[in-house]
Amino acid sequence: MTTDPTPHLFWITSRAAGFAALILASLAVSLGLLMSTKLLKRRGPDLRVTHEILSLSTMVAIVIHAVTLLGDKFLNPSIADIAIPFASSYKSAWTTLGIVSGWSMILLGLSYYARRNIGVSRWRKLHRFTALAWLAGLGHALGEGTDAGQVWFLAMIAIVAIPAVGLLATRMLGSSSVTPAHAPDSTATAAG
Repeated sequence: MTTDPTPHLFWITSRAAGFAALILASLAVSLGLLMSTKLLKRRGPDLRVTHEILSLSTMVAIVIHAVTLLGDKFLNPSIADIAIPFASSYKSAWTTLGIVSGWSMILLGLSYYARRNIGVSRWRKLHRFTALAWLAGLGHALGEGTDAGQVWFLAMIAIVAIPAVGLLATRMLGSSSVTPAHAPDSTATAAG
């Protein structure tokens, strides 16, 4: 006996897009943090395009995750339910965390294209909040995600989230091996 997935197609699509958004965001955060360290400074290929592609893909997945819920007949959410914090009564705290995370990821990601207007230094400071938005998305997935208790889900998230958390912790603790890539080289400064 097979089960017809058609009535659940929007829910399944939303779950898949949410999972994809979390994986892509984790990879983008990891790569962004790696690019800001001495580990990749002036070594190997320029990974900014890869970081940008991962970031844009994350934003698309977030939008698909939210918009496809509008077709779900079980939840039957309104546009306000998927776009405005605390508007939905469904698992309100976790839903709100996801909405705030989604909007933050999108706005912070798009701020890259306004960095000349914002000012590059100010944009870099603003861009650091991306990691906080990513952590909120991780909390949303673990707190509300349909698959959050499944071993396969936890294993897949751990594969991409643990390195990102490790890099973020290293960055936050100010390890001597982590220096912003835009900072001048101390030997060049001393010689200059």
